[in-house]
Amino acid sequence: MIWENIKLALSGLMTNKMRALLTMLGIIIGIGSVIAIVTVGNSLTSSVSDSLVSLGGNNLQVGVNQRPDENGNYSNSVSYYEEDLLSDEMLDSLRQRFSQQIKALIITNYGGSGKAQDGRLYANLQTVGVNPDFFVADKVDMVAGRALRESDMEGARKVAVVSDLVVDNMFGGDANAALGKTISLASGNEVKEYAIVGVYHYQMQGIFLGGAGPTTSKDTTTEMYVPNATMKDEWGDRYFSVELVPQPGVDGDDLAARIEAFFDETYYKNNENFMVRAYNLQNEMASITSVLDTISIAIGIIAGISLLVGGIGVMNIMLVSITERTREIGVRKALGAKNSAIRTQFIVESIIICAIGGVLGILVGMGLGSVGASFLGAPAKVSFGTILGAVGFSMAIGVFFGYYPANKAAKLDPIEALRYE
Repeated sequence: MIWENIKLALSGLMTNKMRALLTMLGIIIGIGSVIAIVTVGNSLTSSVSDSLVSLGGNNLQVGVNQRPDENGNYSNSVSYYEEDLLSDEMLDSLRQRFSQQIKALIITNYGGSGKAQDGRLYANLQTVGVNPDFFVADKVDMVAGRALRESDMEGARKVAVVSDLVVDNMFGGDANAALGKTISLASGNEVKEYAIVGVYHYQMQGIFLGGAGPTTSKDTTTEMYVPNATMKDEWGDRYFSVELVPQPGVDGDDLAARIEAFFDETYYKNNENFMVRAYNLQNEMASITSVLDTISIAIGIIAGISLLVGGIGVMNIMLVSITERTREIGVRKALGAKNSAIRTQFIVESIIICAIGGVLGILVGMGLGSVGASFLGAPAKVSFGTILGAVGFSMAIGVFFGYYPANKAAKLDPIEALRYE
């Protein structure tokens, strides 16, 4: 019986192809919009999460913050002095105190930017002073040479680790040939020379922190890592913040609380204006992904309103179809067809319309979602659960909006139906 109803529904659709397509259009647009938005949202969330992890999403940020008063308020007239900032002595003490919980303690300071040039060959560089733990924490992917060492720090050596993009621009793309070469950085009226000891693989960050893959643009500015001791003449030996990498298995929240207590009981015990705070970046990641998920769901619900419009269109066309086929219904009922059989026939026809529209909408949504994800520089993440839910929802719309017309057809008086012109 069901198969017969399916064949009748398909026959009716083939008879009025254009009308059927226009009826499905609302379902196609609604399903397509929902899947496209959810796909882009999933891709964006996944890309941001991966990027935050690669940038140290499981790490702690330890920095100097203004101390609030007893009412929790902050003053606008407080200024930093050198003794308020973190010092090498403080960080050495921190490392010794939590030696079993800390894998790496990263010091990063940005220096001047400028252009390294050799004739017509050039590269734009941003000087970044780092300590050896920067490389221990896998901040960069080394492709040639070595990372910076403690001996480079102690001697404040003029050595640098540059990107493979710099090697492409200035050394013909041969990373090994670039090792030992001198690179001169012009920043303002000053020229500084560094010996290249290592080369790392450069990846440009996308607009939402997503890795967009390697680039060959000559105008791209890349980081040149030098010993932070070499650059202390630019910023001294005090720091606003450092990054801490916990050992595997260490509870980040617990370690953050213990670090804050350590500083408050020692170096900042008598500091009335400032204190040290430790932030677990894992919590920041959870907040960001939660916001992105909420936005995706909200926009998806708004897009889903078009499904209601599509469902109303299905109901409208089913009412028109029943009016056109009134005599057919009368003949079937006169030959003994039960009300349930008539009702099932038109409900199945409504479901078929919505199911076909749902499948087409899935294809449209996957295509639009892939295009949208590519614009964001993120891989398309199509959720199977979303597709399954979209198909089920479209069929549910077919039942919901098809029941009223089907029930109306089932209740037609056979004599009146046969006399209908």
